[in-house]
Amino acid sequence: MHDQIQLPSLADTAGATAIALDFETASPSRGSICSIGLAWIRDGQVSHVAHRLVRPHDMQFAPSYIAIHGIYPYHVEHEPEFPAIWDELLPHLEATPLLLAHNAPFDIGVLREALSHYGQPWPSLQYLCTVKIARAAWPQLENHKLNTVAAHIGFALRHHAADSDAAACASIAIRATAESDAPSMTDALPRWSIRPGRLEPGYHESCSTLSDRASQRSRARLPRWLRQI
Repeated sequence: MHDQIQLPSLADTAGATAIALDFETASPSRGSICSIGLAWIRDGQVSHVAHRLVRPHDMQFAPSYIAIHGIYPYHVEHEPEFPAIWDELLPHLEATPLLLAHNAPFDIGVLREALSHYGQPWPSLQYLCTVKIARAAWPQLENHKLNTVAAHIGFALRHHAADSDAAACASIAIRATAESDAPSMTDALPRWSIRPGRLEPGYHESCSTLSDRASQRSRARLPRWLRQI
């Protein structure tokens, strides 16, 4: 479950159209990354998968989090901290037009917290939340948690193994795009009423749906004291 899979070379992933990303954390502190999973999409399929263990800066592991992902301090005590792995990952993000995450507010929040903790600038990237994609593609599902959607598309998920979670996220986007009959994921976005999120140095905009944006506009018209409730 905790085997490491090194990142492929940039040459090997040339032409990838998206990278799916999954973080596991050691504690409720969002910057406490202990595992990173990655999956590249090229030519409508998952072309590469990678998995790296990470040493959290404070090595504080919450028992409830260990129970979720099975990663103990001894698994990561000799691993590099996040900046070393970020140096490997960033060129891939810069070479690929789109980042994917299932429940992106969590994973993008983890990334922002980790970068800020280590004094690293936020990268410039566009991202999509595959929870929103799944809701648009399969509204009939009981819920749109990763394990539920993975089962719906027939993906054999090892839940909370970051490489498997990332591959499931990528597979959800691939299947939803195929079923939309759009020529590409980007072309499918208007059909799903989804706008990509953006991350740039000092700026963040969430991935949103048409209903999200309508709700935000309605809330913005409320008096300030009501918006704070």
